[in-house]
Amino acid sequence: MLKTILIVVVLLIAAVLIYAATLPDSFRVERSASIKASPEKIFPLIDDLHRMQTWSAWEKVDPGMKRAHSGSASGKGAVYEWDGNKEIGQGRMEITESSPSRVTVRMDFIKPFAAQNTVEFTLKAEGDSTRVTQAIFGPSPYISKLFGLFCSMDKIIGGKFEESLAALKTAAES
Repeated sequence: MLKTILIVVVLLIAAVLIYAATLPDSFRVERSASIKASPEKIFPLIDDLHRMQTWSAWEKVDPGMKRAHSGSASGKGAVYEWDGNKEIGQGRMEITESSPSRVTVRMDFIKPFAAQNTVEFTLKAEGDSTRVTQAIFGPSPYISKLFGLFCSMDKIIGGKFEESLAALKTAAES
């Protein structure tokens, strides 16, 4: 009986490991908001990493984290580095593309795990409003696929994106 139970447990674990291997090799999490402001008013809030502290939900996770800015003051080449508590970790972001309709950021996580992803903001005028979309995407190595079986990246990151876009909306509409 014990041998049968052990074989079933091993087969279940093997099935989970094999299933994880079949999951996509990349991920994407995206949220959008309509903001009653022009792209010209919203763009500087995103393009200047110094101003991110006023609207990014991640900034509230550890208000005492260490922050450093280097490179350009804003736009392409602007760099923001952080070192925070275990919830926020350590990392670096650099704006790699900057135009009034799109800001692309290379995001390198150092702690609690190493990862390199891309964050993208797109701004599209819609009458007297702007549709702002924030997305993060990148590779999904095997360990991330296993983690994703038990914890959804969309649920973890999506909520923070929604909070950030709501705060961006408040900042841009005031």
